[in-house]
Amino acid sequence: MGYPVFVQFILIYYPVIAAIGVPVNFVAIVILSRGRCGLSKCITVYLVGMAVSDLLVVITDPILGVIVQIYFRYSFLRITPVCSFIIFLISAATDVSVWLTVTFTFDRFVAICCEKLKTKYCSEKTAAVVVGTVSVLGLLESLPWYFTLKQRYIIDNVPMGCDYKLSFYTSPIWGAFELFDLILTPCVPLFLILLLNVLTVRRILFSSKVRRGFRRQCNAENHKDPEMENRRKSIILLFSISGSFILLWLTRVVFNIYRRIVDIQSYSSTSDPVFITEKTSKMLQILSSCTNTCIYIVTQTKFRQELKKAVKYPLNLIVKLVKS
Repeated sequence: MGYPVFVQFILIYYPVIAAIGVPVNFVAIVILSRGRCGLSKCITVYLVGMAVSDLLVVITDPILGVIVQIYFRYSFLRITPVCSFIIFLISAATDVSVWLTVTFTFDRFVAICCEKLKTKYCSEKTAAVVVGTVSVLGLLESLPWYFTLKQRYIIDNVPMGCDYKLSFYTSPIWGAFELFDLILTPCVPLFLILLLNVLTVRRILFSSKVRRGFRRQCNAENHKDPEMENRRKSIILLFSISGSFILLWLTRVVFNIYRRIVDIQSYSSTSDPVFITEKTSKMLQILSSCTNTCIYIVTQTKFRQELKKAVKYPLNLIVKLVKS
C-alpha cells in the first residue's frame, strides 16, 4: 500500500532541503569568511556564525534526524545512545541558529539606535565572544533532551530507536523543562526580534526625518548621503533576515503554543489535520536554515560578485586543463 500524498511530499521534501541546504550554507561560509563582501568585520562574524549553525541544522535535522531514520532503519545511527545524541544535536543546532539571529538583530539595533554603545559593542571581538557564548549556552540548554529518551526496541541485545521515557510525560520536572525550552526557543526570540525591529524602524524614521531637514538647510538634497546609503544597505540585510525568520518560524511557534494548551501527545493518523499542521510547521522551520544565502544574493552586490567568481573558478580551471 502506498503512502498518503502528504507523507510522500515529506519523503521528497527533506532530501531536497538537504541537497540545497548543505551546499548553499557551505558556499555562504566560504564567501563570507573571505571578507570581501563589503560588510564590516562585526557583521561578517555574525553571518558566518549563522551560516555554520544553519549548516549544522540541515545536517542534523533533515539528514540525520529524518532521512537516515527513514531510509537506513538498521544503521548504527539507530542505536539508542547515538539516536539520543542526534536529537540533542538537533536541539542544540536549532537553538544556536535561532539565538544567533537574535544577537545579530540586537547588534544592528545597537549600531543604529545606541551611538554611545556602538563603538564598544559593535566590534569583531565582541561579535566573536557573543557567537561563542551563544554556542556554548545552546549546547548546555539542550543537553537534558539526551536523558529524556529510551530504546524503542532491542535487536540482538542492542537497544535501537528512540522514544520518550514515561517519566517525560508524568514528571513535573520534565514538564517544566519542556515549557522552559518552548519559551526560550522560539517564543522569546520571536518576541525580541519583533521588538528590536520595531524600535529600529522608529529610530530610522526619526533619524531620516532629522537628516533630511538638515540637508535641506545646507542645500545638499541633490547629493547622495554616504551614511544613509550604508545604513540603508544594513537595514535591508537586517530586515530581510529577520522577516524571513519570523515568517518561517511563526507557524511553528503558534502550533507549539496550541499543542501545549490542548495537550496533544499523539495523532489519530497521517491524515489528522494536527499532524499535517505540525509537520508543515516543522518543514517551514527547516526551510529557514536555507534562506539566508538567497537573501545575501538578492541584497548584497559584492556577495553576488564573489559567488560568480566562485562559480567561474572551477569552469576556468577545466578550460585551462583542456587547453594544456
